[in-house]
Amino acid sequence: MHTYTREDILEMVEEEDVGFIRLQFTDIFGTIKNMAITVSQLEKALNNECVFDGSSVDGFAGLGEADMYLYPDLNTFEIFPWRPQQGKVARMICDIHFPDGRPFEIDPRYVLKNVIRDAEEMGYQLNAGPECEFFLFHTDEDNLPTTLTHEQGSSFDVGPLDLGENARRDMVLTLEDMGFGVEASHHEKAPAQHEIDFHYDEALTTADNLVTFRMVVKTIAKRHGLHATFMPKPRIETDGSGMHINLSLWKDGKNIFRDDNDKNGLSEEGYYFMGGLLEHIKAITCITNPTVNSYKRFVPGYEAPVYITWSGKALAPLIRIPAVRGGHIRLELRSPDPSANPYLALAVLLAAGLDGIKNQIRPMGSVDLDVQEMTDEERASLHIDKLPQSLSEAVKELEEDSFIQDILGRELSAKIIASQKQAYHDYCMQVTDWEIENYLHKI
Repeated sequence: MHTYTREDILEMVEEEDVGFIRLQFTDIFGTIKNMAITVSQLEKALNNECVFDGSSVDGFAGLGEADMYLYPDLNTFEIFPWRPQQGKVARMICDIHFPDGRPFEIDPRYVLKNVIRDAEEMGYQLNAGPECEFFLFHTDEDNLPTTLTHEQGSSFDVGPLDLGENARRDMVLTLEDMGFGVEASHHEKAPAQHEIDFHYDEALTTADNLVTFRMVVKTIAKRHGLHATFMPKPRIETDGSGMHINLSLWKDGKNIFRDDNDKNGLSEEGYYFMGGLLEHIKAITCITNPTVNSYKRFVPGYEAPVYITWSGKALAPLIRIPAVRGGHIRLELRSPDPSANPYLALAVLLAAGLDGIKNQIRPMGSVDLDVQEMTDEERASLHIDKLPQSLSEAVKELEEDSFIQDILGRELSAKIIASQKQAYHDYCMQVTDWEIENYLHKI
């Protein structure tokens, strides 16, 4: 993470010939918004004097005050490598405030910063490393996205089977130009599916990076004549896209999840943190899997988790303890998908884990067998529960979990619940091709 002063920003803008600056923020759904300014307005932006109409932003509507102020985080200053080299374009990610200087309580970045502050008071720092999957599809003659691909590539294939490798390489190089530490990139299991993993970082930086990552991937894909989508399940016959999140908690520079005397290498605090995640996972799913389409991924027979289990050995539990070297022990949560708002996702994950530590919540025993191959009776005998199987179920779980609602804030929780209910209602009103094909000629 950078540490910039306002003088650093002014100097870089002049030296790099920056002509345009985008003041970015996200709505409650994680969609990037921005207000663009020229360099002549930079001093005004650095003085937190740039105003936008908050009532026009999805999820912000209905505010008592429409005028909202953008407070740039100077450490997020980056120049877009794909823009012109004369009159360059830069960005800063902003926090949102009321005119009187108060933070805007439903700003997703503010929600995460609040939970990070709670962790810091306990002496902890969360590090998170996402594994983000996406699809690269063709566009049609009008340059609109499709779900078509000519390739038949699978896990770790190379060209010519992997027809997206050139686009993926340019994505990686662009991300590295913007300061990302990209650990790996490869073709994923489904045709046209790809994964790029970047190095873990503290929670706020990781959330900022995820927002930037999605923008970069879509931008570079378009330059290659492709459409990049983070839709969890765009094609019925293939695996969906997940966003596994690797979590570790640090204190005084040490990973407190590590215990070399434990068979899984996990400390008491690590087990408690996991216990908190499992305690609240059903409500959390409404945040980490926020679309109707998210739940098309949670089906047996594919690699996404369906049941609430953990293991240090099994390949497809909800929470996995990966085998690692050098003491970098972590918990890998495998349910989130890339449609999630990263600020809210990391906020509820960190808060739930801390709740587990505070209240010493022990997880159930590990399940080291393939739980999807078990019978219903075998799963019942082990008290194995399921993740929510629809957005409607997930919303109900969030409504019943007052702890997660308090973390999000009651106003934001109410907005999310209302929006998700409306989305599910609209979905249920649709008449699909499957219904026409199966019923029209029979009934």
